[in-house]
Amino acid sequence: GAQRPLSPAAFPGPHGARVEVRDLFYATPARLKFMKSERAEAMAISEEIKRQAMAHEAVAFTLSLDGKTTLRLPAEHPGDEGRLKRLGALLGRDFEANALLIDQERDGVRLSGYAGLPTYSRGNAAHQFLFVNGRPVRDRLLQGALRGAYADFLARDRHPAAALFIDIDPLYVDVNVHPAKAEVRFRDPALVRGLIVGALRHALHAAGHRASTTVAADALSGFRPHTGEALYNPAAPQTFSNAAPSWSGWQGWSQPAAAAQNLPGLNERSARVEHTWSGEAAPTSFRTLGEIQAEHAGQIAPGASAPADLIDYPLGAARAQLHGNYIVAQTRDGLVIVDQHAAHERLVYERMKAQMADGAVTRQALLTPEVVELDPAEAERVAAKAEELAEMGLIVEAFGAGAVLVRETPALLGDTDVQGLIRDIADDLSEHGAALSLKERMAEVCGTMACHGSVRSGRVLSAPEMNALLRQMEATPHSGQCNHGRPTYVELKLHDLEKLFGRR
Repeated sequence: GAQRPLSPAAFPGPHGARVEVRDLFYATPARLKFMKSERAEAMAISEEIKRQAMAHEAVAFTLSLDGKTTLRLPAEHPGDEGRLKRLGALLGRDFEANALLIDQERDGVRLSGYAGLPTYSRGNAAHQFLFVNGRPVRDRLLQGALRGAYADFLARDRHPAAALFIDIDPLYVDVNVHPAKAEVRFRDPALVRGLIVGALRHALHAAGHRASTTVAADALSGFRPHTGEALYNPAAPQTFSNAAPSWSGWQGWSQPAAAAQNLPGLNERSARVEHTWSGEAAPTSFRTLGEIQAEHAGQIAPGASAPADLIDYPLGAARAQLHGNYIVAQTRDGLVIVDQHAAHERLVYERMKAQMADGAVTRQALLTPEVVELDPAEAERVAAKAEELAEMGLIVEAFGAGAVLVRETPALLGDTDVQGLIRDIADDLSEHGAALSLKERMAEVCGTMACHGSVRSGRVLSAPEMNALLRQMEATPHSGQCNHGRPTYVELKLHDLEKLFGRR
């Protein structure tokens, strides 16, 4: 009858506790028939071990199947740095290089972990890992909050990569909702969802115009050394003229007649942009470096000195425009290629979002209020979110036990399908607890308007216009990806270019 505090049982030897299980289905042979193949069960075991390893970075894990070690993870230092190393070992080094630190706390609930950049997105949700008090869960509320946080940055068929950890008082969460304890129920779900959305958007905003490193890797993988027919063909007809003035190279050289050849475009004026001029006046279509820097001086952080040259800016100085759509800029240690239409589209979209946030969304009243019939439970959920929907320009009210009445819709949507919109909102409220459909539709309309109001592909830009676009991208959050999650620019480092030519 002696009572003492709970403590781990003592086992002899240096290996800790060992548990051996035999005849697992002896008492329930019917369960054995529902087991999947050995390969499928091994993958399920490996997946569970990986989730436990993510939650406990300070613990070493080794998994052996049929005598073969399939997973070996050394113990890492407790904390954010060790957790990121553990996540990189499990999710890949690309995730480690493109993950944003998440660490926010609100009303006793703490959210930590890492989330990937929008341009580091996946084709499915397999790289989303959620934990509550160290327990891996698959909760629709948490998955919906994660989706909502990235709604402005990813297309519907793309999914963010993230490993998020929620620490909350056990008294405020019920873990016995699901037999496998894979789902949880929070006492204040709105608090948890708001924390996730707010923390993720804060981290994405702090990332600024940053794009994932995989964008550059994908671009470099597309380069191939020339191994085809030689560029120089002595048997071809040889003509050469250097009479026209050119910026493309030195004109004071002579080429042997046998090697002379007509290279299209060699003597044409280059699209290269020159910012400094010595001994002569600058062309009227260009502005001096000082004028451009003065124009964007307000975008430099207080107390920081202006870069000595445009190439000291993160996105560098514009040097050329290719195919009427791609801006080539030079940085101090590489080059940047910008999709001018996608980049400006994002800038216009962010400006429209800011205008919507500053004031109430413009609404248009329906000539005849429309009644939408729903399931009683769905109608109740929609009516309960009337205030939140009103902030987005949708005015609804309860209309009996199984219907809602729609009086006004956002003017931004124009002539929209009210019935379909309300049903989509009801489905979102049922599945995720938030009206994502309206937000996504408004985001889609904003994206469409931004697309039509942005710089079109094929438009020739002057040097100041290209540099102004680069400076606006640097000053605008989320400008590293377009409204559909695709990158707006690719940055190639000088050492990567040198590798392409065998210099390294």
